[in-house]
Amino acid sequence: MKKLNLLATILFTTLLYVSCSKDDDPSSLPDPVNEEEVITTLTATLVPAGQGTTITLKSQDLDGDGPNAPVVTVSGNLSAGVSYNGTIELLNEMENPPEPITEEVEEEDLDHQFFYTVGSGLDATTSYENYDSAGNPLGTEFTLVAGTASSGGLTFTLRHEPKKPNEGIDDAGGETDIEVTFNLTIE
Repeated sequence: MKKLNLLATILFTTLLYVSCSKDDDPSSLPDPVNEEEVITTLTATLVPAGQGTTITLKSQDLDGDGPNAPVVTVSGNLSAGVSYNGTIELLNEMENPPEPITEEVEEEDLDHQFFYTVGSGLDATTSYENYDSAGNPLGTEFTLVAGTASSGGLTFTLRHEPKKPNEGIDDAGGETDIEVTFNLTIE
């Protein structure tokens, strides 16, 4: 019986020693994964460069990935020939108070990029107005130029960990944090 107790003690001590190896050193652990953000609300504010009315585009999905579709609204029509300065605000409204996500996206600028896709029928162009720390497009600020009278969709897509630089959304890869299409009218 004494031999069995001694053998058990030796085995326990060996296991304890092996489990406390250098693998537990924090510097040897893999880098933490940069999780995708929870975004329930995207608000794009379009301020005309000259006179005109500010237009607000908003998508709100308060149940996140739940069964309810997002509520998508556009506050008015764009004016033909007008250039709009755009800004994007992102929120996680599942938190109380709502958690601002835009700052996080801008702080992790190398891991994010907005893409703007103008649908067929809409005469509009977009361009980036802010960039990540490596000089690649970020897109939380942008310019939208409304062309001639027309209507169609404008899709905002935020990609998480896209390839940068890229040739556009089809080349970017990464995961989609949020994607919303707004039906716009230019008059």
